[in-house]
Amino acid sequence: MKTDLEIAQEAVMDPIGKVAEKLGIPEDALELYGKYKAKISDEYLDQIRERPNGKLILVTAINPTPAGEGKTTTSVGLGQAFGKLGKKAVVALREPSLGPCFGIKGGAAGGGYAQVVPMEELNLHFTGDFHAITSANNLLAALLDNHIQQGNELQIDSRQIVWKRCMDMNDRVLRNIVVGIGDKMDGFVREDHFVITVASEIMAILCLAEDMRDLKERLSRIIVAYNYAGKPVTAGDLQAVGSMAALLKDAMKPNLIQTLEHTPVLVHGGPFANIAHGCNSVRATRAALKMADYCITEAGFGADLGAEKFFDIKCRMAELKPDAAVLVATIRALKYNGGVAKPDLGVENLDALERGIVNLEKHIENLHKYGVPVVVTLNSFVSDTEAEIRFVRKFCEERHCEFALSEVWEKGGEGGRELAGKVLTTLESNESHFKVLYEDSLSLEDKIRTVAAEIYGAGSVAFTAAAKKQLKKLTELGFGKFPVCMAKNQYSLSDDPKRLGRPSGFELTVREVYVSAGAGFVVALTGDVVTMPGLSKKPSAIGIDVNENGVITGLF
Repeated sequence: MKTDLEIAQEAVMDPIGKVAEKLGIPEDALELYGKYKAKISDEYLDQIRERPNGKLILVTAINPTPAGEGKTTTSVGLGQAFGKLGKKAVVALREPSLGPCFGIKGGAAGGGYAQVVPMEELNLHFTGDFHAITSANNLLAALLDNHIQQGNELQIDSRQIVWKRCMDMNDRVLRNIVVGIGDKMDGFVREDHFVITVASEIMAILCLAEDMRDLKERLSRIIVAYNYAGKPVTAGDLQAVGSMAALLKDAMKPNLIQTLEHTPVLVHGGPFANIAHGCNSVRATRAALKMADYCITEAGFGADLGAEKFFDIKCRMAELKPDAAVLVATIRALKYNGGVAKPDLGVENLDALERGIVNLEKHIENLHKYGVPVVVTLNSFVSDTEAEIRFVRKFCEERHCEFALSEVWEKGGEGGRELAGKVLTTLESNESHFKVLYEDSLSLEDKIRTVAAEIYGAGSVAFTAAAKKQLKKLTELGFGKFPVCMAKNQYSLSDDPKRLGRPSGFELTVREVYVSAGAGFVVALTGDVVTMPGLSKKPSAIGIDVNENGVITGLF
C-alpha cells in the first residue's frame, strides 16, 4: 500500500475554479493562492447569507489511540461518498497545526484515498492563516510589554499579566520563561509563558467571529492583565485592536480546496480540542451550509472533548442546529481501551474488544443527551478480523444505533457508500431535537460539574484553592454566564490518561480557571494537561525531508 503522501502526490487535481463551480461560486469571488487553493471573498459570503441551510452533520469519535482514529479521513470519505450518490456535499474542516505534524500524530489531511489536497501545502504553511494568528497574538504581547516600559499609564501589575506569547510548534522549554533580561532598555524582568498557536485565544476568536466588526469587538475584550487595583486591562485599553485586525484581515476568509475525488472542502481555523474548543470556523461552517445540501464537519479528538465543545460552545454561540452525528470507532482503539498495548493492537482479541467497547457505549449515550441522531461507523483497518467487525456491528444494533463499516481509507468514496446511505436514512427518518447540555444561567462551578458528571462519568469535582479563587473573581467580573471550555487529556474520559475504557465515579481535578473574554468562554484546566505540548523521543520531524527535485518525503 502506498503512503498517504505518495497517494496525494500522484493525485491529479482540478483547478480550484472548477471545484468552486460545483458550489456555484463565481470566479470573481475567489482570491487565488496558486492553482489549487483560494480564499472566498467577504462580498460573496454576504451575498449567500440569506440562502436556506443544508443539513449539518458532525463527525466525532471515541477516545483515540495516540495515532488518532480517522475522523478527518471519515469526514473526507463521507463527502466523497455523497458525491458517488449524486448528492451535493461540502466538507468543512480545521487547518492542521505544525505541532502534531512534526510531533507524533502526523498531518491532518485525512488518509489513504480519503484525503484533502494539496496535502503538503495544507499540512505546512497553507495560506498563512496560522502565521497571521501567531503574529497578532505576539503583537499584542509586544504592545503590552512596551506599554509597561514606556511609563505604564494603565498601572498594569506585572505580577498579574495573563497574556501569553505563542508559536505553532511543540516546544516544552517555552512553557515557562523569563523575559526582559538585560539592561534598562530591554524591558522589565518578569516570568512569561508560551502556548501553542492552536490554543491561543485569538485562534478561538477567529473561529467564532461572524465578521470584521465582530472580530474587532472580540479582540477588544481580550484580557491581557490586571492593574494594581485588580481590574482587567484589555487589548482595547492598549489600543491594539486595529493593528491586530489588520494582520487577521485575510485570515478571516475561509479557504477552498478539494478532496482526491474533487469534492469541495472549506478549511478554516484550527483550535485543538484537548486545550481549546476544537472546531473549524463558524464562518466556514455557515458558508458550507449555504453552498450545499449537506455540510460535513468534524470536531477534534473524542466526543467527550470535540463534540461536547461543538455543541455547548460553537452551536450555542452561532445558533447552529446539527442534524446528525457520525461517531467514528476503530477496532484498534476499542482494544486499546480494553487494555491492549499499542504493539499488539493488530492481533485479534475479542476479550479486549468486549472490555473496551464500553467506551463506545458511553459516547453513544453522551451524543443522545444532545438530542442528535447517531450513526456509528467503524473505520476499517487491514488488521481487523471478521469476528471483531461482527462483534461491534451486533453491539450497535442491539442498542438500536445505526451502524456502517467505512472503507474510505482503502477505497475512497466508493468505500463510504454504506456509511453515506445510513446517514441519509437517518436524516430522512429521524428529526434532530438538538439541545445544549446546560443553561447559561448555571454557575461556572455547576457547568463544570455538569460536564464532568454527564459527559465524563465523574463522581465529583475537586477545585484547587487557586481555581476556587479564580472562579469567584471571574463570576464577580461578570463572566458567570459564559460556557466552559474543558481542557482535558484526550485518551481517557477522566483526567487521567491511563484510565481507559469507561471509568466512573472518579474525582476530576480542576487546577486552574481563566477567561477567554474575547472568545466568550471560561477555560478549566484539568489534570496534567498543558497548553504548550512537547515533542516525543522520536518526533515525526526527524523523518521528513525534501529531495533535490523539491519533493517532500516522510510527511505521512
